Amino acid sequence: MYAALIIIPLIGAAVTWLIPYDRLRPKILSLFTLAHLGMTINMISFTPPESPDGWFHFDALGKIVLLSTSILFLTCAVYSIGYLYYRRERSNRVMCVGLLVCLSAASLVTITHHLGLMWVALETTTISMAPLIYFNRNARSIEATWKYLLICSVGVALALLGLYFLGYATIVARVEPSLLLDDLVRDAGKLSSGWVHAAFVFLLVGFGTKMGLAPLHTWKPDAYGEAPGLVGALLSGGLVNLAFLALLRVYQLCLATKEIIFFQNALIYMGLFSMIVAAIFMARQADFKRMLAYSSVEHVGIMAVALGLGGKAIFGVLFHIFANGLTKGVLFLSAGNIHRSYNSKSTDHVRGALKRLPWSGGLFLAGFIAITGSPPFAPFISEFTIISSAFIQGRLLIGAIFLISLSVIFIGMALTVLPMVMGGVPSDSETTSYRDTVWTVGPPLFLLLLVFLLGVWIPAPLMTLLRDASTLLEVHQ
Repeated sequence: MYAALIIIPLIGAAVTWLIPYDRLRPKILSLFTLAHLGMTINMISFTPPESPDGWFHFDALGKIVLLSTSILFLTCAVYSIGYLYYRRERSNRVMCVGLLVCLSAASLVTITHHLGLMWVALETTTISMAPLIYFNRNARSIEATWKYLLICSVGVALALLGLYFLGYATIVARVEPSLLLDDLVRDAGKLSSGWVHAAFVFLLVGFGTKMGLAPLHTWKPDAYGEAPGLVGALLSGGLVNLAFLALLRVYQLCLATKEIIFFQNALIYMGLFSMIVAAIFMARQADFKRMLAYSSVEHVGIMAVALGLGGKAIFGVLFHIFANGLTKGVLFLSAGNIHRSYNSKSTDHVRGALKRLPWSGGLFLAGFIAITGSPPFAPFISEFTIISSAFIQGRLLIGAIFLISLSVIFIGMALTVLPMVMGGVPSDSETTSYRDTVWTVGPPLFLLLLVFLLGVWIPAPLMTLLRDASTLLEVHQ
């Protein structure tokens, strides 16, 4: 069962590579991502036992991340049918293959408890997405691709060095050398404190770079700004969650080694700094796709702060994996539609989107309301839980900085989004062939409905899953 999650997308990648017809590939992509979601739901309902060697174990944390990732991949795959129809001047073979390879690697990240294998899978997601950022094949996209590859690869290399330190800590402690999470947790009390500290620092920096925590975020504005909308959605709503899962694994080990206070403080400082940086650069942002990149910097900061706070904020951040990932899908897919219609990402040219594209403009506006933590959408629930946890714990300064950053970001985004969607279309606006269709509007609309539903009602199975995952991160506190 574990193997099927990894192999089925790879079979799909081989099939899409061999198919000579551009129009057919997105449909095959959608079929394989649908099959993957079906397998994911089946494995969550009927969880297979841990593998005998301990390398594969589908726990509650992996289930949450894989479920949100699989939903987002399927939605983007369906969206690609309409999007790639408008991009017939380019072959979509690399796009479709890259998405399926990334989905296979993403599955491996969520089901493995071997930290070395998890590192390999994370690096595979990085490499498989790089050609997709270059889809537009212009000077800006190749610059963004190289920046993404270099910075993320350096970050993941630092994480590898952290794993080496962690492995060496087991040798110094004279226990069985292992990078299996369960073995490390079992022997945590015997590990060399100095080497463990060094490992935690490198792992935080490495996986923080992959997430885009400031000041390690410099690849995000370029990559998100130049990538197609569906790629931006997966980068922001999918790959960020995979890197965060890696941090959650480190957090589990920190709980066992009693070094949790050091790690929590580092997470809070980096998280608040990310939110402040996002607030500064989001003000008067002229490129609306780069604005979404800084919104991603903000939300990885929120996730880091919540993990650093612990307690009830843990439940909030686990729910935020869903809330942020799905809402980012709404924003990036609708932003991609607006970009295609106006042939511009500049707010100087994009005006009156509600008149020109009533569906995409409305979805972008609703996505803005949701992502800024407004009710009745899911991000309101997760962010309120995190903020209230900070004040309940008496962390008043952290809570105050958190609230101020959110307020500044809301104003900054509003100054960009509202002029885009309101008013009339400029008379000198370029006329393009793009029109909203079921394929390009249906997927983000589906995600928005999910975000709304989770904001007013959390299904019992999901609530149980969130509580089980919270227990894994609180059991040693």
